[in-house]
Amino acid sequence: MLDVIWLIPALPLAGFLLILLFGRRLGDPKAGLLATAMCGGAFLVTLLTFFDLLSKDAEERSHVVTIFSWLPVGGLKVDAAFLADPLSITMALFVTGIGTLIHLYATGYMKGDPKFSKFFLYLNLFAFSMLMLVLGENMLVTFLGWEGVGTCSYFLISFWHTRESAATAGKKAFVTNRVGDWGFMVAMFLAFQAVGSLSYSGLNLAAEGGVLSKSTATAITMMLFIGACGKSAQLPLYLWLPDAMEGPTPVSALIHAATMVTAGVYLMVRVNPVIATAFSWAPAVIAVVGAATALFAATVAVAQTDIKKVLAYSTVSQLGFMFLAVGSGAYVAAIFHMVTHAFFKALLFLGSGSVIHGMHHEQDMRRMGALRALMPVTAGTFIIGWLAIAGVPPFAGFWSKDEILLSAWAYPNHQALYKILWGVALVTALLTAYYMTRQVVMVFFGKARWEDHSGDHGAHGDFKPHESPAVMLLPLVVLCGLSVVGGVLNLPFTESTKRLLHWLEPIVHFGEIEPHESAGVKWGLAVGTAALCIVSIGVALAVYQRHKLRAVEPQILADGWRYDRFVSWFMGKPGRDAFEATAWADRTIVDGAVNGVATAVRRTGGVVRRTQTGFVRNYALLIGGGVILLLGWFLLRALGVL
Repeated sequence: MLDVIWLIPALPLAGFLLILLFGRRLGDPKAGLLATAMCGGAFLVTLLTFFDLLSKDAEERSHVVTIFSWLPVGGLKVDAAFLADPLSITMALFVTGIGTLIHLYATGYMKGDPKFSKFFLYLNLFAFSMLMLVLGENMLVTFLGWEGVGTCSYFLISFWHTRESAATAGKKAFVTNRVGDWGFMVAMFLAFQAVGSLSYSGLNLAAEGGVLSKSTATAITMMLFIGACGKSAQLPLYLWLPDAMEGPTPVSALIHAATMVTAGVYLMVRVNPVIATAFSWAPAVIAVVGAATALFAATVAVAQTDIKKVLAYSTVSQLGFMFLAVGSGAYVAAIFHMVTHAFFKALLFLGSGSVIHGMHHEQDMRRMGALRALMPVTAGTFIIGWLAIAGVPPFAGFWSKDEILLSAWAYPNHQALYKILWGVALVTALLTAYYMTRQVVMVFFGKARWEDHSGDHGAHGDFKPHESPAVMLLPLVVLCGLSVVGGVLNLPFTESTKRLLHWLEPIVHFGEIEPHESAGVKWGLAVGTAALCIVSIGVALAVYQRHKLRAVEPQILADGWRYDRFVSWFMGKPGRDAFEATAWADRTIVDGAVNGVATAVRRTGGVVRRTQTGFVRNYALLIGGGVILLLGWFLLRALGVL
């Protein structure tokens, strides 16, 4: 199967082309079923590839398939090639697996939409781009997929572009990600200058062999991290992701769980030898930004009232945990949390979409409540997702989040700093348990507040929420099961239960840092964290369910600390003034200098042109005058006058 890994991205691409040609004729639901089948086919090929790799020895689990020579230009030789190894196949498994479930869900969610076929056209293109990104053998193929997911995010976030908010959100995502793209491009230039190749194997081997200097490795790390901050929504470039909620809910699930936002974490893990070679402050910067983003987004989520906005800020926060893991040398923990997060975050987003569908497109949690009786499957699966993200054992999120906290606690360099980061991450975990409990209570428990707003839903007659159709509930049930058992991928009990660690070991063997804490410390941290998360859940229940404590939801948190507003003000006023000043300098100084030289040459030419009369006698006169002047100069020199 390794020689046909090109089929993995080719199948969604084929779906895109077929819907492009025949989408209108297929219509609803055939276009959606075709797109789902293509993504499902890619999942089956990926699964077979996984078993093929698993049957080989660890050192043989890497296979490159070259499609054609892409850029054979001088010293730059780049192939259009795919890489099948434990990391790329792990990524491809959940991209295609969860992507298939989201495609299937969307056939029910988007039913009746006038642009049904176009929606699935974009979804298949999105899946193709993400698979190009993770399967690329070199940075340029990855960058092709990187740009593809950025473009598709613009198409899908602004899918309902007749709403001004959706059109604006799509543009914001597109523009913000261009900043990250600049960082990725500079990193490619540095890599080629340093090792003469854009291949990941060439770059990583140069780092492992000591060929790559610390300064160059640091520069590449920081530039790639800028790219990762754009794609994976870290401070200061996070602000596009909450607004991405303007897209249809299946898009939200796809972006937040299985595709775009995971790209930055994947990229940093892919080049982990480069990070390990860099100066020690470089991973510390990654860890600090990750922890700060996690805490920042968690505080904002506490006061959100839109059911999808809570989950959006939750995604930003959980991505911060992953970058904290990368900065702590815990690359396996970062991938572990990425996978478990894909399970429960896809579940939560699709669950929120089921609620929105049943509530006739209402998204304000203040107008919900008591939905568990009317939507039992949605409520039951959503509650499992809540327990998983809240870090309650034995659900999937507990195991992966615990590994990240342990890695920060035990990191050997800058120990005082990393102990502080561990504390920040712990507070973030408690806030996560708190705001997710708040969401569950506001949506599924308490008073049925939707009865007070029945006239605001656009429903005809009496409004009553309803359960979603089976095609939307099936993905919820599957993701619910994965959110329960996902932790078995990397249980910390014995070496034999650390399955993901052994699977990824050939990829992370150089950069991975193993925590050398005693078993007592490890168990103490795990049990203590779980206990505190349960206490945090209890506090949230006391506030929102039993109303024994007053809810604290300051407006500044609801406004996201006014960061988005500040950026809009800055770009609209001082930023615009700075751009206009730069444009003035370009027109006046740069263009003025160029035009001034041209003007001087033109005027000088005009003066000199007058001497070109075309009459031989004039030229003879000038020559004669010149000869007389020369003779006079020599005579004066001979007499000593000059």
